[in-house]
Amino acid sequence: MVASDDRSDVIINLNDIKRMIPHRYPFLMIDKVINLAEGVTATGIKNVTCNEPHFPGHFPEQPIMPGVLIVEAMAQTAAVLVAKSLGLVDHNFLVYFLSIDRAKFRKPVEPGDVLNLVVNVVRNRGKTWKFSGRAMVGKNLVTESDFTAMMVEQ
Repeated sequence: MVASDDRSDVIINLNDIKRMIPHRYPFLMIDKVINLAEGVTATGIKNVTCNEPHFPGHFPEQPIMPGVLIVEAMAQTAAVLVAKSLGLVDHNFLVYFLSIDRAKFRKPVEPGDVLNLVVNVVRNRGKTWKFSGRAMVGKNLVTESDFTAMMVEQ
């Protein structure tokens, strides 16, 4: 894990993500996290491939990534942001959705796309965090949502 005051230098790789959140294949939706500013913002990267388990059924002739999985990828990025901000590497906690608001799905996401999942902290009250998120493919906004989550220690 690389740390720096300049958030453009912060890169959290897949192995470090696994030390911060409990998700694993086939439900780990992010490959790395960049541009992390503790307590403020982070960008998750998701390389969308044709080998993902949802594509044979969604949809065989025109595979698109389900919108709920894009929102989940934003939430996983937010969970890494929280874990890094609170020093929770190698701690045993879960993050549960409390609400998903104003979700909009603007363009389909297909195999071969690279999702940039930008999450920003809106509010933090103890174990409850509210975020705004945007998913981009290149310069195109594909999904946006506000969501609230709560950290629960296991």
